[in-house]
Amino acid sequence: MEIVEQRADPRPAVTVSYAQTLDGRLATAGGSSQWISSSESLSFAHTLRAKHDAIMVGAGTARRDDPRLTVRLVPGKNPLRVVVDSTLRTSLTAAVLANGAAAGTVLAATERASADRCAEASHLGATVLRLPADTEGRVDLKALLSELYAWGVSSVLVEGGAALITSLLCDRLVNRLAVCIAPKILGSGIEAVGDLGICELNNSLALIDTSIIPYGVDVVFDSRVEYPDGTR
Repeated sequence: MEIVEQRADPRPAVTVSYAQTLDGRLATAGGSSQWISSSESLSFAHTLRAKHDAIMVGAGTARRDDPRLTVRLVPGKNPLRVVVDSTLRTSLTAAVLANGAAAGTVLAATERASADRCAEASHLGATVLRLPADTEGRVDLKALLSELYAWGVSSVLVEGGAALITSLLCDRLVNRLAVCIAPKILGSGIEAVGDLGICELNNSLALIDTSIIPYGVDVVFDSRVEYPDGTR
């Protein structure tokens, strides 16, 4: 599924993609998540990476999983890497910064990040963006997406974590959802989407134009997101 549409706001189209268990968990209570999905699903995830201009994760995902955020399992160009990290806690030896990777990485922080830390990351070759903070002191995601759009980024793939996914959905910034559902059950664990402040069922987010595709033992649920006021 490709999203090609005109939007009044100058922001890129946002696809959120993640792998979860049948009971909606991204990871165990202890944070273990490798690997929930099958190898076939991982290839699909890398195909998505190759089709987007940028790939975005939160600081928690960058620290816990230390992902490379590159295209390896399918042909294609590596997207711009974006780590949303309000206080710039990402390790300077992280995969997105090490061995020359920093040149293709953006660290989105707020004024809460120390000047010394920003300078160290910049010295490695990373681009550090000091952006406005939202009411909770986190990076203002609308401001970040607008900045990326000004750079020519027209599509962004978000791969987690749960806090970033939840914030994007709360701010109505997600256009597409591509969720890999694995035939596994964890019970307790880290949920994929947190509280969206929805109290009435008719205010729920609707998923439309849906396709359900098997990848190995997994199923990928791919759809557009429609918000209660009809916004897509």
